[in-house]
Amino acid sequence: MLESYLTGLLVCGGIIVAIGAQNAYVLSQAIRREHHWWSAGVCMTSDILLFTLGMFGVTAALMAMPEALEVLRWLGVSFLGWLAVQAFIRAGRGRAALEAGGETRKTLKGVLLTTLAVTLLNPQVYLDTLLLIPAVGAQQSSAPGFVAGASSASVIWFGGLAWLGSSLAPVLSRPGAWRVIDGVIGLMMLAIALQLAFSGL
Repeated sequence: MLESYLTGLLVCGGIIVAIGAQNAYVLSQAIRREHHWWSAGVCMTSDILLFTLGMFGVTAALMAMPEALEVLRWLGVSFLGWLAVQAFIRAGRGRAALEAGGETRKTLKGVLLTTLAVTLLNPQVYLDTLLLIPAVGAQQSSAPGFVAGASSASVIWFGGLAWLGSSLAPVLSRPGAWRVIDGVIGLMMLAIALQLAFSGL
């Protein structure tokens, strides 16, 4: 049980860190202090559900419908490209400094919907959570232990991003810092979109 848990924690932790779109969005919301814990919670919940579904047979159904992944691929390219453009526009125009405790700029509904889109429109998420992770989990002595470890990795990672970003908000509240942040986020989103478009799945 413990060995399966630790395997899930380490393997899935490494995979989650590599899914850049979710990480960039949660971190940017945390730095802005715009419903960042809700955003992190959506990512955690999505990961846990997908890990569990993958371990209980959704992988086979997904393999039977490869065209679904292709549709998700191009939806993901379009959405990530749009996020990149928005970030570059913000970087070019600049923005007012973030005021601690100030009014949020986005609604909770908007943040939740965007977090879901960043998560569910990225086909790499499905490849990792429904194909790769179950393949590793199937080799473990305890499937529940493995899923628990994978889920813990998601909670620790996204919780850490939300906490770190909000803690750095006062330091990164200057307009010049925002330009750099938005520029980096734009580059990350664009790189992921281009990788999906040209390298496929």
